[in-house]
Amino acid sequence: MTHLNALLNDEAGFIVSAELVLVATICVLGLVVGLAELSHNINNELEDVGSAFSCIQQTYSYEGTCGHRGGLSGSGFYDYAEFCEDQDSIH
Repeated sequence: MTHLNALLNDEAGFIVSAELVLVATICVLGLVVGLAELSHNINNELEDVGSAFSCIQQTYSYEGTCGHRGGLSGSGFYDYAEFCEDQDSIH
């Protein structure tokens, strides 16, 4: 019975566990805020990459050549921007 009373009256581990819960809560809140900011910045960078790809010049052409025994006509390819497409649009 004395061991049971000693166990019930022992509060030495309570302070350590309360401190541990407080430190763990602060760490988890910091992680949540940090991961939210990381997610926001990754989305911004991916949007920048997508905008850069849409701004690439996609036209292709070459001029014809002409020699003594023959000739070659030119060719071309033109990719015009779609309706409402600009650098800041998200698709």
